[in-house]
Amino acid sequence: MIIRSDDAGMSHSVNVGLERLIETGLPVSVSVMFPTPWYQETVEILKRHPEVAVGIHLTLNSEWKNYRWGPVSGRGAVPTLVDADGFFFPSSDALYRNRPNVREVEKELRAQIERAFRSGLKIDYVDYHMGTVLRYPEFRELTERLAREFGLGMSEYFGETRHDPQYSAAPRNKGDSLVALIDRLHPRFNLVVTHVGIDGAELGALVDMNTSFPLPDMSKNRHGELDALTALRFREALKARNVRLLTYRQLITMQGLKSMRRPEG
Repeated sequence: MIIRSDDAGMSHSVNVGLERLIETGLPVSVSVMFPTPWYQETVEILKRHPEVAVGIHLTLNSEWKNYRWGPVSGRGAVPTLVDADGFFFPSSDALYRNRPNVREVEKELRAQIERAFRSGLKIDYVDYHMGTVLRYPEFRELTERLAREFGLGMSEYFGETRHDPQYSAAPRNKGDSLVALIDRLHPRFNLVVTHVGIDGAELGALVDMNTSFPLPDMSKNRHGELDALTALRFREALKARNVRLLTYRQLITMQGLKSMRRPEG
C-alpha cells in the first residue's frame, strides 16, 4: 500500500502536519504544489528526509477564499489559465469555461516541473491537484507526454486501487475508516490519498470555493487524517494483515516506468 500525502506547500499548517507524519517513520510519498506560497518550506523539510518519495502535485486551480496562488510561469504568460485577478480558477469547470489554451497549459505544467527539479529534490512522480490535468483528454495527453519527457512516474498508472474513505468521514471517525479499509485492500497495489494538516487559525480561516465536493471544517478534517495515520492502531492493523507499505520511488524501481498504463474508465 502506498500512502500519498497531497497539497504539501499549501500552507505552513499543512507542512507541520506533513513533517509530523514523516517523523513517524511510515514510508510515505509526498506531493508538492510548487506554485504555492509555502513550497520552499516543504523543500527544506524533504531535504531532511531523503527517504521520502517526492511527487509534483500538478496544479491548475486555487480553491481557497482569500488565499490564492497563480502560475509559476507568470500570469502574463498564460492569460487563459487565470481569472481577472491573475489567480488560478477555483475549480476545473471554471477553468474549462474560460477556454484554456493547451499551449499555455503545457507552458505552465512544464514550469512547475522545472521548478521542482531546480529545488534539488529527487523527483519521482507526478499527480494531479483536484484531478484537473487528467479531467480533459487534451490535458491528459499533455500530462502523459511531459511525464515521459522528464522520466517521471504517474500516480495511479501502475495498477493501484485507490482508496480514500477517511476523507469524507467525520474527524473523529477517520481512524475507524482507515482501520476498516485494511480488510478491503486489493491483493496487489493499493493507494491511500490523504490530506494532513494542523487544526488552527491558519487552516481554520480557509473556505473552499471548489464547486466539486467542498469539505466543511477542512482544518479539523486534515488534523483528523493526521491523527488517524499516526495512531498506533493503524500500524497494528497493517501489521496484523501483513500489509507492506511502499513509496512511489520503490514501486517505480520494482515495476519500471515502461509498465505504466493509463487507468481504465
